Amino acid sequence: MQLIQLSKLDQSEDNVCKRPNPEFEERLSFDIEARGVLQNLIVAKAKKRGRFEVIGGGKRMRAMHRIVERGAMDADFEVPCLVIDRREHNASEVSLAENFQRLQMTPAEECQAFQHFIKEDGDTAAVAKRFGLTQRFVDGRLRLANLAGPIFEALAAGDITLDLAKAYAATDQHEVQLRVFEQMRHAWNPSADAIRRMIADGSLRGNDPIALLVGEDAYVAAGGKIERDLFSEAADDRWIDVEIAHQLAATKMEAEAERLAAETGLAWINPVAATNSWSARSELGVNPVRLPPAPLSEEARTRIDEIDARMDDINAIFEDESAQDEDGVDLDKLEIEYDTLSNEREDLNNPVRELPEEWRGEAGRFLILTNKGEMVLESDYYSEKRLSFEQDEDGNVTATSEDAPTRGGTSSQAGRPSTPEAVAPGGEKPISAKLFDELSVQRRNILAASLLGDPGLALDYAIFALCDDRSYESKGTSLKAGKPQDPAYGDIPQSAAEGILAAAEDALDKAWHEPKEVAQRFLAFRELDDEAKAAWLSYVVAVSLEAKKGYNSEYHPIHSVLGSILDVDVAAMWRPTSENLFDRINKTSCLAALTDIGGSELAARYAASKKADLSKTCEKLFSGDAIVEEDVKERALAWLPEAMKFEISTGDLDQGEAPIEPDGDDDLADTDDGKTAEEPEDVDEEAAVDA
Repeated sequence: MQLIQLSKLDQSEDNVCKRPNPEFEERLSFDIEARGVLQNLIVAKAKKRGRFEVIGGGKRMRAMHRIVERGAMDADFEVPCLVIDRREHNASEVSLAENFQRLQMTPAEECQAFQHFIKEDGDTAAVAKRFGLTQRFVDGRLRLANLAGPIFEALAAGDITLDLAKAYAATDQHEVQLRVFEQMRHAWNPSADAIRRMIADGSLRGNDPIALLVGEDAYVAAGGKIERDLFSEAADDRWIDVEIAHQLAATKMEAEAERLAAETGLAWINPVAATNSWSARSELGVNPVRLPPAPLSEEARTRIDEIDARMDDINAIFEDESAQDEDGVDLDKLEIEYDTLSNEREDLNNPVRELPEEWRGEAGRFLILTNKGEMVLESDYYSEKRLSFEQDEDGNVTATSEDAPTRGGTSSQAGRPSTPEAVAPGGEKPISAKLFDELSVQRRNILAASLLGDPGLALDYAIFALCDDRSYESKGTSLKAGKPQDPAYGDIPQSAAEGILAAAEDALDKAWHEPKEVAQRFLAFRELDDEAKAAWLSYVVAVSLEAKKGYNSEYHPIHSVLGSILDVDVAAMWRPTSENLFDRINKTSCLAALTDIGGSELAARYAASKKADLSKTCEKLFSGDAIVEEDVKERALAWLPEAMKFEISTGDLDQGEAPIEPDGDDDLADTDDGKTAEEPEDVDEEAAVDA
């Protein structure tokens, strides 16, 4: 063992820990500054005379250099070092053993250690400084000491992870911790997020719009309490006195609503402490006021023309690779500019019309909150009356009004007593509404248990409930087949599939639709033969299919499974055209499609074509109308963009599950050479959604 000056020590290439850890080394430097070097370094003589290479203890050496930089240690400070002979020891092996054979303290042990030092130093700030840690880190570990006994023991024993322990420590109320712990201890794969959500029930987060509106100072001044999650950001703090927060928010919003009502001259301004007014509209029974679109001003038209010209210029750059290579062309910046212009154009094309002055006394608006806690007026107007506005040829707006119909139609209340006393079916003596409700549930359960014994009747009933869209009258079951919400509307290019669906609908036996009563329609439906019922079932399921998965550019995996089972021949019902594809993707993607069917030689023939001409050429080629080699024509007639294929990815199947093979012999996604065609990297997003 020798004392060697810090200035003579260098990092060894044999040290297995080569990546610096600035945060850890900063904490370690304060610890060494407070207590000195508690563990020697392992070094070997360097080739350069008088210098040594550090094999074990590189982090400690770098931490000491930080102390020197702060001026709290001299560069010639003597460091205790164990000097080994490279001829007798494998330096890398020594370094690995020194780093690997080390047992870190558990979070529970850290917590108990901090408690010990708190007793000596008196506060967390002193302990944090002593160990070179942040005060929030120390506070977080000390919060673990306030875990309920069983939870702390589970952490110490390694039965729960540190993340789960932090989630339980988000509240200091032991009864809440233990309630959630009992609920989650037997859960499969419990998550910290789920635990925090269960603990947070009945509280507001620090970044809730109501909390942001009220402000922490006003809330605390009114007696509100805050539980801080020291393991997360301030946004995860919980305001546990929800009523106080809501009262303060209501006071603020009511004052603003009163001011806005006087300023706008509207009949009312209704404050809603939420980011939308859906529930409030339903409760108040108000009707939206539909105003005709406002005319475009000359200034707006001029600006729209300017935007269109600039967007065309940007599109030209995106399609011209040579233009992209020019100096000063920033594609990311152009893309941002394009999106900004597109949003501005949309706003200009949809000007908001103000409510005529003479009708302001009949309408109102809702005052809501943004996600940042700001009070804003919703743009739409609402009225207790039904206001109808029309615009004549001269642009003059006229309106009519009628009282809204009585809310709560009889159809929605059928079979349910609306008064304290009701007459039970088949009897004359009144019974209470509560008893009627209880009897109705018992009667329903008896029918359900009996239906189990007649699967044929159950199937008839299910198909009928799905197919009977003649009225909104209840069918006596929660089964229903709603129409999907398509992500695109308007003039969408058609294919052979739409004609097939229309023909299938025309061929359905609709005679059972004639009776007015739902029970009679069901009996009439039961008279259909099995083939007619099966046709109805196939049709109603077919037209219920969703186009894609939610709002993302993603397909339903089950659709790929269905398509593979059916061995769908997409190419027989859909071919790419200028309208449905080639006009919508860039030139590079069009040439990539040509490469797929004819190689680089075919693509080179049309590389110099303008985009519009290339689109028309592609349409002819892929429809089989162009004069080309027979093998190219064959591949063109079978070619599909990735977004139109039904392919099952490994992520669509559970691990270990065998892939579903189609009934045919050929794989749907294979090209003639047996390889799956890859999607061009720069295909336009609209046309390149993964199937």
